[in-house]
Amino acid sequence: MGWLETRIGFLYIRAAIRLRPKGNESMTKPIFPDSFVWGCATAAYQVEGAANEDGRGPSIWDTFCKTPGRVACGHTGDVAVDQYHRYPEDIRLMQWLGVKAYRLSISWSRVLPSGEGQINEKGMAYYERLIDALLAAGIVPYITLFHWDLPQGLQDKYNGWESRETSQRFAEYAAIVVQRLSDRVTNWMTINEFWCFTARGHEVGDFAPGKKLPRKAGNRIAHHALLAHGLGVRAIRASAKRKPNVGLADNFAISVPIIETPEHVAAAGKAMRVENARFMTAVMEGAYLESYLQREGANAPEFTTEDLRIISEPLDFVGMNCYLPQYVRAAASAGGYEVVPLAPGHPRMSTEWLYLGPECLYWGVRHLAKVWNVKSIYITENGCAAKDRLTVGTTTGKAEVLDTDRIMYLRGHLKSAERAIQERLPLHGYFLWSLLDNFEWAEGYTQRFGLVYVNYDDLSRTPKCSAEFYRETIKARKVL
Repeated sequence: MGWLETRIGFLYIRAAIRLRPKGNESMTKPIFPDSFVWGCATAAYQVEGAANEDGRGPSIWDTFCKTPGRVACGHTGDVAVDQYHRYPEDIRLMQWLGVKAYRLSISWSRVLPSGEGQINEKGMAYYERLIDALLAAGIVPYITLFHWDLPQGLQDKYNGWESRETSQRFAEYAAIVVQRLSDRVTNWMTINEFWCFTARGHEVGDFAPGKKLPRKAGNRIAHHALLAHGLGVRAIRASAKRKPNVGLADNFAISVPIIETPEHVAAAGKAMRVENARFMTAVMEGAYLESYLQREGANAPEFTTEDLRIISEPLDFVGMNCYLPQYVRAAASAGGYEVVPLAPGHPRMSTEWLYLGPECLYWGVRHLAKVWNVKSIYITENGCAAKDRLTVGTTTGKAEVLDTDRIMYLRGHLKSAERAIQERLPLHGYFLWSLLDNFEWAEGYTQRFGLVYVNYDDLSRTPKCSAEFYRETIKARKVL
C-alpha cells in the first residue's frame, strides 16, 4: 500500500470513529417523534355489552347473533366484555400501557334506539361519561361513528343499506352525536371497513344482516355506504363546536411489490388504485374508475355527479386498517400488473385468513402518500388473533399469557412503521387492535385479538406479554 492509500485509509477510519454513536446511542435513540399518536382500538358491539340496558335498541348484529347457526357457538354481544360498566378499569389498563389515544365506536342504536327520531339520553350520557373519564386520564378519544351495528329499526323500515334513506339517516345521526360531543372530541371517523358490512353482509352473507344478494344489489349497497360517508363528513363539519379532524378507517387491499425494483414498485402503485376501485378510489378521486365500471357492466352502481362530489368530500386524514399483504408484480396486461397468489406454504397466524407480510404496513402508507397525496395517515387497526393460554409463570408465580407469536407479528409491522417514519412519510399514529379480547363477529369469542386477556367466566382482565412489549415500545419510541 502506498503513502496516499495509507493516508486516505487513516482519514476514513478517523471520520468513522467521529461519526460512530457513543455508547448504546444507536440502540436507544427514538425513531417515532414525540407527536406520534400511540393508541388501541375497539368497537362498541364487540366490547360494550349492556345490550338491553338504559334504552338501547337492537342492532342488526343482535338479530344476527340470535339466528341459529350464524355465529360460532351461538355467542352474542349481549354482555361482550362489559366495558359499559367496566370502562374505569379499562382506562387504567390504557394508562398502564402508556397509550395516549383510544379509538372507540358509538353504538348508533344506543343513541337512537330505532336509528332515527328521539335521542336516548341515557345512552348519550354513557358516552359523555366515557369520554370525560378518558380525557381526565390524559387519553384522547378518536370516535368511529359506524362500526357495522346498524339499528334494526332502519333494517326493518328501509331495508338498511339497500336504500339511500339509510345514508341520510346516518348523516342525521352523525350530526346529533357531533353536536353533543364535539365540545370534547375533535377526532372523528365516519365509517369502518366498507367491504365488511356491505359485501360480507349482503353478498357473502356471513355478516349481519346475512343476505346473499346479486352483484347489482351489492354495488348499489356499496354506493349507499359511500354516500353515507360523504354525507357524514359534511354533517360533522357543519355540526362541530370545535374544528374537527375528519377521516375514515378502511381495510384497503394493500399492494406490495413482490420485489422492490422500479417496475414492480410502479405496478404496485397501479394496483392500489384498481384493487380498491369499489370504495377508496372513488373516495379519493371523486369518480369510479372506468375500468371498474366496464368490469361490472350491467351491475355497475347507478350514481349522479352530485353523489360523487359528496362521496369525495376532502378528508383531514385517512385511517388504514392493516393486517395482510397482496403481492403484485409488473405484467404485460391492460392494467400493467398482476396479483401474485400466495404460495401454499406462505406463513400465516392462527387465524386462517391472516397471512404474514408485515411490509404491507409500510407499502400501505407509502401508496396513500404517493398515489393519492394523503398528508395525514393513521394505522387505525393492526393486530392478530392467537391461541392464547392463561398460565401461571414458573418463576413469577403470577398469571401470564406468553403470546410470542403476537409479539412477532407486531414487531414486524411496527418495524415497517419505523421505515415509513424514517422515509418521512406522513404516518402520524398507530392504533393496535385490540385493547381487549372481545366478541369477534361471526367467530364469537373463539378468537382472541387483545393485548389483555379476558376470562369470559368472570370478565377479569390480565395483560399479556404482548401488552408489555407494546408498553415498552411506546416508552422507548422505537421497536424493541
